Amino acid sequence: MQMRTIEIVVGAFMLAGLISLAVLAIRVSGFNVGAEANTYSVFAKFENVGGLVVRAKVSIAGVIVGQVAEISLDQESFSALVRMEIDSDVAELSIDSTAAILTEGLLGGKFIGLTIGADEAYLKEGSYISDTQSSIVLEDMIGKFLMKQF
Repeated sequence: MQMRTIEIVVGAFMLAGLISLAVLAIRVSGFNVGAEANTYSVFAKFENVGGLVVRAKVSIAGVIVGQVAEISLDQESFSALVRMEIDSDVAELSIDSTAAILTEGLLGGKFIGLTIGADEAYLKEGSYISDTQSSIVLEDMIGKFLMKQF
Protein backbone atom coordinates (compact mmCIF):
# COMPACT_ATOMS: atom_id res chain seq x y z
CA MET A 1 0.00 0.00 0.00
CA GLN A 2 2.86 2.37 0.85
CA MET A 3 4.45 1.74 -2.58
CA ARG A 4 1.18 2.61 -4.34
CA THR A 5 0.98 5.95 -2.49
CA ILE A 6 4.54 6.86 -3.52
CA GLU A 7 3.76 6.03 -7.15
CA ILE A 8 0.66 8.26 -7.10
CA VAL A 9 2.60 11.16 -5.56
CA VAL A 10 5.43 10.81 -8.10
CA GLY A 11 2.90 10.61 -10.95
CA ALA A 12 1.12 13.76 -9.73
CA PHE A 13 4.45 15.56 -9.42
CA MET A 14 5.42 14.58 -12.98
CA LEU A 15 2.03 15.71 -14.32
CA ALA A 16 2.37 19.07 -12.56
CA GLY A 17 5.86 19.46 -14.02
CA LEU A 18 4.65 18.74 -17.58
CA ILE A 19 1.78 21.21 -17.22
CA SER A 20 4.19 23.85 -15.91
CA LEU A 21 6.52 23.32 -18.88
CA ALA A 22 3.62 23.64 -21.34
CA VAL A 23 2.45 26.90 -19.73
CA LEU A 24 6.00 28.25 -19.73
CA ALA A 25 6.48 27.39 -23.41
CA ILE A 26 3.24 29.16 -24.35
CA ARG A 27 4.13 32.27 -22.33
CA VAL A 28 7.67 32.53 -23.70
CA SER A 29 6.53 32.10 -27.31
CA GLY A 30 4.13 35.05 -27.03
CA PHE A 31 1.19 32.94 -28.17
CA ASN A 32 -2.12 34.31 -26.89
CA VAL A 33 -4.67 31.70 -25.88
CA GLY A 34 -7.18 34.26 -24.60
CA ALA A 35 -9.59 36.47 -26.48
CA GLU A 36 -8.07 38.73 -29.11
CA ALA A 37 -7.68 42.29 -27.85
CA ASN A 38 -8.98 45.26 -29.81
CA THR A 39 -6.15 46.61 -31.94
CA TYR A 40 -5.53 48.83 -34.93
CA SER A 41 -2.86 48.51 -37.62
CA VAL A 42 -0.08 51.01 -38.17
CA PHE A 43 2.61 50.67 -40.86
CA ALA A 44 6.27 51.71 -40.99
CA LYS A 45 9.00 51.31 -43.61
CA PHE A 46 12.56 50.43 -42.60
CA GLU A 47 15.73 50.12 -44.66
CA ASN A 48 16.85 47.10 -42.63
CA VAL A 49 14.85 45.12 -40.06
CA GLY A 50 17.94 43.09 -39.06
CA GLY A 51 16.39 40.20 -37.13
CA LEU A 52 12.99 41.68 -36.27
CA VAL A 53 10.38 38.89 -36.26
CA VAL A 54 6.62 38.63 -36.34
CA ARG A 55 5.14 38.82 -32.81
CA ALA A 56 8.03 40.99 -31.60
CA LYS A 57 6.86 43.54 -29.07
CA VAL A 58 6.09 47.19 -29.78
CA SER A 59 6.68 49.44 -26.81
CA ILE A 60 6.44 53.04 -25.67
CA ALA A 61 8.75 54.04 -22.81
CA GLY A 62 9.37 50.35 -22.07
CA VAL A 63 5.66 49.49 -21.81
CA ILE A 64 4.38 46.93 -24.32
CA VAL A 65 1.55 48.45 -26.38
CA GLY A 66 1.36 46.01 -29.28
CA GLN A 67 3.21 43.57 -31.47
CA VAL A 68 4.59 43.17 -34.98
CA ALA A 69 1.92 41.47 -37.07
CA GLU A 70 3.59 41.22 -40.49
CA ILE A 71 6.90 41.96 -42.21
CA SER A 72 7.00 42.16 -45.99
CA LEU A 73 8.99 43.72 -48.82
CA ASP A 74 7.60 46.91 -50.34
CA GLN A 75 7.83 46.29 -54.09
CA GLU A 76 8.09 50.01 -54.96
CA SER A 77 10.85 51.18 -52.62
CA PHE A 78 12.42 47.76 -51.87
CA SER A 79 12.37 48.50 -48.16
CA ALA A 80 10.86 46.43 -45.37
CA LEU A 81 7.21 47.17 -44.66
CA VAL A 82 6.23 46.37 -41.08
CA ARG A 83 2.61 46.16 -39.92
CA MET A 84 2.16 46.69 -36.19
CA GLU A 85 -0.96 45.90 -34.19
CA ILE A 86 -1.33 48.59 -31.52
CA ASP A 87 -3.72 48.18 -28.58
CA SER A 88 -6.82 50.31 -29.05
CA ASP A 89 -6.49 51.85 -25.59
CA VAL A 90 -3.32 53.56 -26.88
CA ALA A 91 -5.28 55.69 -29.34
CA GLU A 92 -3.45 58.98 -29.05
CA LEU A 93 -0.26 58.33 -31.03
CA SER A 94 0.50 61.53 -32.89
CA ILE A 95 1.24 61.36 -36.62
CA ASP A 96 4.79 62.65 -36.08
CA SER A 97 5.70 59.73 -33.77
CA THR A 98 8.91 57.88 -34.56
CA ALA A 99 9.59 54.13 -34.74
CA ALA A 100 13.01 52.58 -34.13
CA ILE A 101 14.13 48.96 -34.16
CA LEU A 102 15.95 48.38 -30.88
CA THR A 103 17.71 45.44 -29.23
CA GLU A 104 16.94 43.96 -25.83
CA GLY A 105 20.35 43.90 -24.21
CA LEU A 106 23.59 43.20 -26.05
CA LEU A 107 22.53 40.00 -27.82
CA GLY A 108 18.78 40.03 -27.16
CA GLY A 109 15.88 39.99 -29.57
CA LYS A 110 14.71 42.96 -31.61
CA PHE A 111 11.62 45.05 -30.87
CA ILE A 112 10.11 48.32 -32.06
CA GLY A 113 10.29 51.32 -29.77
CA LEU A 114 7.84 54.14 -30.45
CA THR A 115 8.51 57.73 -29.42
CA ILE A 116 5.49 60.01 -29.22
CA GLY A 117 5.54 63.25 -31.20
CA ALA A 118 3.88 66.58 -30.45
CA ASP A 119 1.36 66.88 -33.30
CA GLU A 120 -2.32 67.11 -32.40
CA ALA A 121 -3.42 64.77 -35.21
CA TYR A 122 -3.38 61.08 -34.34
CA LEU A 123 -2.56 57.86 -36.18
CA LYS A 124 -5.59 55.85 -37.30
CA GLU A 125 -6.15 52.40 -38.76
CA GLY A 126 -3.81 51.97 -41.74
CA SER A 127 -1.69 55.06 -41.05
CA TYR A 128 2.05 55.16 -41.78
CA ILE A 129 4.81 56.25 -39.44
CA SER A 130 7.18 58.14 -41.72
CA ASP A 131 10.04 58.82 -39.31
CA THR A 132 11.82 55.49 -38.75
CA GLN A 133 15.23 54.28 -37.65
CA SER A 134 16.43 50.92 -38.95
CA SER A 135 18.12 48.21 -36.96
CA ILE A 136 21.81 48.45 -36.19
CA VAL A 137 23.46 45.30 -37.52
CA LEU A 138 26.32 44.25 -35.27
CA GLU A 139 28.20 42.49 -38.08
CA ASP A 140 28.22 45.68 -40.18
CA MET A 141 29.59 47.71 -37.29
CA ILE A 142 32.37 45.19 -36.64
CA GLY A 143 33.25 45.14 -40.35
CA LYS A 144 33.48 48.93 -40.52
CA PHE A 145 35.62 49.00 -37.39
CA LEU A 146 38.01 46.38 -38.74
CA MET A 147 38.31 48.17 -42.11
CA LYS A 148 39.34 51.39 -40.32
CA GLN A 149 42.04 49.51 -38.38
CA PHE A 150 43.79 48.10 -41.48
